Amino acid sequence: MAGGFVEEYKIISPAISTAGVYYFTTDSDVNYEVRFGRRQDNILHATIVFGVTNDEYEGEEYTVTNKGELYRVMTTIVKVVKMFMAEHPKMIAYEFTGLAKEDEAEDKLTSRINLYKRYLPRIFEGDWKFDYSRGNTIIVTRHR
Repeated sequence: MAGGFVEEYKIISPAISTAGVYYFTTDSDVNYEVRFGRRQDNILHATIVFGVTNDEYEGEEYTVTNKGELYRVMTTIVKVVKMFMAEHPKMIAYEFTGLAKEDEAEDKLTSRINLYKRYLPRIFEGDWKFDYSRGNTIIVTRHR
């Protein structure tokens, strides 16, 4: 990690760009999936969901692995979102939801949403506006 640079993991892109599902595996063999879903009421609005797919985490995709790989995982997710954006330049909105962990109160901002707040400016530069008014959901929209 020279000069604060964190390298992303090797990303497996979808065979068909419209599929919107990317994968990567960490050094400790934790498998992640990053999925871009389209809103039915607006196909130019994507909901981004990512999480762990390993069986040992019992299908709990939002699990906390505590493997010391958080910064590299988040750097990889930044790269994946940028890859998706390059493939889909007409998208006008992206939605991120930070679900509460078991020990977090539902009525307070989650640690995940606070983490997203730190990383989203690395993805969305220029004509993008951040809407933090929806609790544990952040909507990022393009403004022209």
